[in-house]
Amino acid sequence: MNVNQDYYVSPDRKLTDAEEALVWKKPASHKVSEEEVRICKEIKRNWNRGEMKIATILLEGDAGSGKTQLAKALSADLGLPYTKVTCFADMDKTDIIGAILPVIASGGLENMEAAEQTVLKALYKSDGFQSAAEIVMNVLGVTREEAALKLKRLLDKMEQNSPDDVVEYRFYPSEIVRAYRNGYLLEIQEPTVIRDAAVLMALNSALEPDGSISLPTEIIHRHPDFVAVITTNRSYAGTRPLNEALRDRVQHTEKMDLPAKEIMVERAMSKTGFRNEKVLDMLAEIIILLDKTARANAIKGVAGMRSFFYWADAVADGASAKQSLYHKVIYKITTDSEEVRLLEEALENRGLLDGLDQVDAEAKKKNNGRGGAENRRIHRCSGC
Repeated sequence: MNVNQDYYVSPDRKLTDAEEALVWKKPASHKVSEEEVRICKEIKRNWNRGEMKIATILLEGDAGSGKTQLAKALSADLGLPYTKVTCFADMDKTDIIGAILPVIASGGLENMEAAEQTVLKALYKSDGFQSAAEIVMNVLGVTREEAALKLKRLLDKMEQNSPDDVVEYRFYPSEIVRAYRNGYLLEIQEPTVIRDAAVLMALNSALEPDGSISLPTEIIHRHPDFVAVITTNRSYAGTRPLNEALRDRVQHTEKMDLPAKEIMVERAMSKTGFRNEKVLDMLAEIIILLDKTARANAIKGVAGMRSFFYWADAVADGASAKQSLYHKVIYKITTDSEEVRLLEEALENRGLLDGLDQVDAEAKKKNNGRGGAENRRIHRCSGC
């Protein structure tokens, strides 16, 4: 595989095999955007300019606008291992820096619940490469938020019970610390949901250009290759305006909206393999109109690129364009009857629902034609 290294920030850096595996590999469906090129150029241009260095990026926009895809693409472009942390409302400082866990002798472990034993044994066997939350995720098959909550409850339980057979205490770094120490590209998803101001202060301090993080065992300084990409939804339920101090640490920001219709069609072709440009153009126009209508009527849901891809893929597989519109797009935005009616009215006023009826009629005609040709072929063969 030929990899473009034009924007590599440390081309001479030797990654371990495990780190190399974390560098995102662009799929064939990935289309380089203007935002991606602009960010890469800015980072590369300023990388060795001291205080002018750009290493904290903010991508702000609606769900499905491609923020995480762009963050991953930057990993490939910059040649840095990619990892992420998904923020949640009840994050505390242990989620920022990591956790101290007691190492309990085997006899004490037997008195704990099966899931707790599984988690602790996996932690004790770890080599420090993975964060504690990631280990819990893997062994229990839960989300990152659930892993953090389970780890917190385990810590509380162990502190309250104070086992007598504690052999030692061991520190397990967070995903943030791992990226910060080793020089990875870290995507910080939705810091706007964090409620505890102390957590935001710790995050603010870490994102200083010459910042550091105080751990129970040491003070670590920001690796020169560490890049933070903050991704956050705009005006999304449960979020607050981005903390001013955190926003001040950002050196480059992109406002992420739905791309132009032509780009949407191009990406859908690449992603789904569906090549009917006329149909894709209509589907993209509907997504754009639904997005605008939802905003204008304060409907909380979003019509984005994910909905577009899944809808186009369903149509490509023979689903009714009009029927699948509801299951792939409208009901993802809202199932409220009044709000659905407003969305339908917007489509009717532009003649787009009639357009979908025409798409379905043409698809049915084409399928009937194929069936007729197949029947004629069978009849000819039976008379041979």
